[in-house]
Amino acid sequence: MNTKTTRLKNVCVYCGSGQGRNPAYGEAAELLGKALAAADLRLVYGGGNIGLMGLVARAARDAGGAVTGIIPAFLSKREIKITGIDELVVVDNMHERKMMMYERSDAFVALPGGIGTLEELVEQLTWAQLGHHRKPIVLANVDGFWSPFLSLLEHMREETFIRHGLDVRVIVVDQVQDIIPRLEQAVRDNLGDEEDGENGVAAKF
Repeated sequence: MNTKTTRLKNVCVYCGSGQGRNPAYGEAAELLGKALAAADLRLVYGGGNIGLMGLVARAARDAGGAVTGIIPAFLSKREIKITGIDELVVVDNMHERKMMMYERSDAFVALPGGIGTLEELVEQLTWAQLGHHRKPIVLANVDGFWSPFLSLLEHMREETFIRHGLDVRVIVVDQVQDIIPRLEQAVRDNLGDEEDGENGVAAKF
């Protein structure tokens, strides 16, 4: 399957259930939530009400944006499932949560976070690398948070584990205000590739 994004309507945000030490992470989450609402884009996220997850969701909700939260039943207490959003889906397990988040989204953004955020991000990068989808993926490198990960990707390229034709296509942005314009541009580029008859594995970011 090679899912192509034809229009940007729903943006999945992966982020931490904690806020981290740097206040810039929380500020970025709130700014992104407000920006999604202002652009009339639905936020799809993990359904929690704590950490950066809660900040981005409440910011989008309070700004009048549409929010879909997807949370496994066993995390409803640990991550304190959010209330007051227009859609909260409780699923049985993490695999179902991740698949539903993928299916409900046209693009992905990774804010700072921990192992869970990294795992979700890497899964989407892998699927895009293998041609499973062409949905744009943004890495919000707030205060250089993701720089060590980007260095690891470069190391993998140098060691030829990321080979020619299997490039990792990720949009790296340093400023939150650049996220939505870059996503919109990626979708336009993706559509342009289709119209030009190109059959590449991923959109050209």
